[in-house]
Amino acid sequence: MTTAVNPGSVVAPAPPWALLAELTHACPLHCPYCSNPLELARRSTELSTDEWTDVLRQAGELGVVHTHLSGGEPLLRPDLERIVAAAEAAGIYTQLVTSGTGLDEARLGALTGAGLRSVQLSVQHAEPEANDRIAGRPASFAVKERAAALVRRAGIPLGLNVVLHRDNLDAVDAVIELGLAWGADRIELANAQFYGWGLLNRAALLPTRDQLARARETVERRREQLAGRIDLVWVVPDYFDGVAKPCMGGWGAVSLTVAPDGTVLPCPAAASLPDLDPPNVRDHRLAWIWERSPAFDRFRGTDWMTGPCRGCPRQEEDFGGCRCQAFALTGDAARTDPACALSPDHHLVREPADGDRPEAPPYVHRRPGAVPAPAPAVVTNDGPEGGGSLGAALSPSSA
Repeated sequence: MTTAVNPGSVVAPAPPWALLAELTHACPLHCPYCSNPLELARRSTELSTDEWTDVLRQAGELGVVHTHLSGGEPLLRPDLERIVAAAEAAGIYTQLVTSGTGLDEARLGALTGAGLRSVQLSVQHAEPEANDRIAGRPASFAVKERAAALVRRAGIPLGLNVVLHRDNLDAVDAVIELGLAWGADRIELANAQFYGWGLLNRAALLPTRDQLARARETVERRREQLAGRIDLVWVVPDYFDGVAKPCMGGWGAVSLTVAPDGTVLPCPAAASLPDLDPPNVRDHRLAWIWERSPAFDRFRGTDWMTGPCRGCPRQEEDFGGCRCQAFALTGDAARTDPACALSPDHHLVREPADGDRPEAPPYVHRRPGAVPAPAPAVVTNDGPEGGGSLGAALSPSSA
């Protein structure tokens, strides 16, 4: 629910219900679809234990009821148990989002003792060799398998998160079987979102329409077969249906992200917008950031909308689509999301999706100093929204 401050313009938001706490950008994996910023926060800039404790206390006072403790790899924080305890004290449900690296029986016992309620484990493929190849880390599948068994023995809910792309989409049935074998309560089958490193690897990761159709059919069939046994969540892809997604339930509408260095964002990818000037918890209270900061008000309401979004009957359903994707592909965050078939820039997603791609180029794992070559610059059509280019938005230095 939102209440209009100015008709059709900025809205006074209801309290957020979820907080994504990115505790660190450090990570033992090297996933080619990593959506973290191209410029990662240094360990020396991370919020301290006391700072995270204060952030979570403020979040509870603001109305947050659920936090995802994520990264990077949150288990790399030696104070993770104290952060979980701070969330518990604030009345916030905690879910650990992890690769499993660093999780053993003693650590999990300490975390559940501090109040951890559930674990979401990332998996790259159902086959060990393929999983390790995609993750860029040997033996990572075995680590995940052990972690899943520990979570099940601990008696707390286990979810699997699988980012789907050209290299694993044909294995979606095997992934579902893996989730059943590991005792997962939920599997999130998340079609890759092309931000950050993932956008730089787009040519290698983008599936074909036939692949996507087969996978969707498989998920629908297995969902019907497994109703009541496991929750299968299908996160729709951006490039194939001509419909923009209601990004994060609307800009600054239901959740917020706190980055490792305390920067607060309306969505996880918003750090890519160069003129946003997001606030920081070291400078402002969380309530002020959520309710009054210019960064969070920037794309609330409808007055900011341009082109076909203005007057569109779906504007309160998809909220104009994803601002970060609009910027990444056109250089202008206020343009209609190119994923929408009505966007004058729709060719920027339609052409890659429909192109003849019998063989994909190899992807580049996310490692220090390893930067995929940017895609060729594509100038958008001139139209009621102006113009923009893909090349500048893809430059690593622009993140």
